[in-house]
Amino acid sequence: MAHRWKNDLTSEDVTPEKYWLTRRQIITGATSLGLGAIAGSAFASDLELNSWEDITNYNNFYEFGTDKGDPARYAGELVTSPWSIEIGGLVERPGVYDFQDIMSQMTVEERIYRFRCVEAWSMVIPWNGFELADLLNLAGVQDSAEYVAFETLYRPEQMRGQRFPTIEWPYVEGLRLDEAMHPLTLMATGLYDKPMPNQNGAPIRLVVPWKYGFKSIKSITKISLTTEQPPTSWNKNQPREYGFYSNVNPNVDHPRWSQATERKVGQGLFARRKPTLMFNGYEEEVAHLYEGMDLTQYF
Repeated sequence: MAHRWKNDLTSEDVTPEKYWLTRRQIITGATSLGLGAIAGSAFASDLELNSWEDITNYNNFYEFGTDKGDPARYAGELVTSPWSIEIGGLVERPGVYDFQDIMSQMTVEERIYRFRCVEAWSMVIPWNGFELADLLNLAGVQDSAEYVAFETLYRPEQMRGQRFPTIEWPYVEGLRLDEAMHPLTLMATGLYDKPMPNQNGAPIRLVVPWKYGFKSIKSITKISLTTEQPPTSWNKNQPREYGFYSNVNPNVDHPRWSQATERKVGQGLFARRKPTLMFNGYEEEVAHLYEGMDLTQYF
């Protein structure tokens, strides 16, 4: 299956998780190209990856609790096999798709993205996955479709956070179709060449690297193609603070904090903050999607 994303990293761009890097270099026979042969990134190549410990122990996944350590503490209760995704709405081949069947038809690649969440913190994560466009094409998108809606698993007996009305459950999210079909938009199934940990959204989650982290819905069980803009959980919960688009825009402050600077997880609370980049550093690749839009109104 052809992939449409360009690769521009070298082995020098990847420093933590040396065993993962070494194994990938052996497999690919890479020398000076290293990870550049299998990873895609759109921003400056002087960023080091976060460690496995950073990525898997500092999470927002309210289905397991509101503390950033709750997902790592409690997500082990979640059973992720078997797993299926219902794909419906404006598609040619609606149905319930088994996760393993999906994986057998997709070519999984490593993608290194800077991944941001609220409160102006960031990580650089080597995701494993495939383009969302490939999955949507598998189901067959009808011409009238304009949006893609997503829904997280609802299983309060295993996801203890769902026993409390923190937000309206199940968690829902949405993208415009052109955003969903963009080659940067990833269906992630693992990280560091390992299966996706439960606390990071096992077995399959969305990654939209130019948007804030809460836009990347975890543990997906349902995808629907629609003509109308779908509801999103945080927009329903706090519409003044969270818009539908949720693009990284350092020029628009969150009502309760500035988004102009950020700190990288793992460097300590007193690490020097850096300016936040427009669209999280992917402006060249995605700005055209929003031409003519007032990004202070459509935030």
